[in-house]
Amino acid sequence: MRWERQRAGTETQPALVGLDDLVRSVAPPEFQGVTFHEVRARSVLNRVPGESLVPFRWTVNPYRGCSHACRYCFARNTHTYLDFDAGADFDSQVVVKVNAPEVLAAQLRKPGWAREHVAMGTNTDPYQRAEGRYALMPGIIRALATSGTPFSVLTKGTVLKRDLPLLRSAAGEVDVGLGVSIALLDPELQRRVEPGTPSPRARLDLVRRARDAGLPCGVMVAPVLPGLTDSAEALDELLAAIAAAGATSATVLALHLRPGAREWYGRWLARDHPELVERYREMYRRGSYVDGRYKRLLAARVGPLLRRHGFARSGDGAAVRPPSDSNPNRPEPRGEQLALL
Repeated sequence: MRWERQRAGTETQPALVGLDDLVRSVAPPEFQGVTFHEVRARSVLNRVPGESLVPFRWTVNPYRGCSHACRYCFARNTHTYLDFDAGADFDSQVVVKVNAPEVLAAQLRKPGWAREHVAMGTNTDPYQRAEGRYALMPGIIRALATSGTPFSVLTKGTVLKRDLPLLRSAAGEVDVGLGVSIALLDPELQRRVEPGTPSPRARLDLVRRARDAGLPCGVMVAPVLPGLTDSAEALDELLAAIAAAGATSATVLALHLRPGAREWYGRWLARDHPELVERYREMYRRGSYVDGRYKRLLAARVGPLLRRHGFARSGDGAAVRPPSDSNPNRPEPRGEQLALL
């Protein structure tokens, strides 16, 4: 009975700026502190602007906002487009496109669809905890595979284990790429900087399970946090664990701080690691991306480690690059200072 008042049509739902048709907003007790705003989307296949440098042109994001609550998440500012804030609201006000599989299937059936690669997990995680409740990804995977559309998934969410048989089946029809993001091994730091994520060890197990299922699975060592996770010892231990899990590749990405993430991460840094504040101000004085000196230092440190653990590429520096951004139309900020409010 307690859900009766939350059924669609029983009361007027609040209008949320920028959302498609809002069905209802619910706060399930098993997701303490998180509200789900269920919407009926008109479109879920998003075209990446032409000026972007990412290696894909299309994305699908069944969720907006993310209960992983990573303090550094570059997608935070997208929540302000909905009149939410980029901090606590991004972590706790999650938009769910409840009709995403059906809408996507219809879009993929259109005569003009050229079956180009579709990337998922480039903005918010499609396998965050909400996916355990809503189970949107199986329908999305089937729609892509049935239409002959290759796709990739990047996640921190171990809910993906549920869909490994389906992904293996899809890989028989189209190219399927899997990536798992693992930034660090220290469980205490993980609880402080990405408190809603599965543990690093659980994500390493996800890599093993994907490989056991016969699927290629790379790891994004992302983001490397200057002064916190960038020592040779920490990176060596992490890459050794990733290699032991059977990962097919490893890519190391330095932290970048777009507006929204910049302020939220900056507040956490000032509270938990005030000794690093001035160093960050200097490294990020020119904008969202860390300065060239640090990039070169990290590349020189990472190159030998990649070779040691079997992840060598042509040119060590190629393994250290800016992350893909599914919203590259946002202008690159210049000259702002790290906000510490």
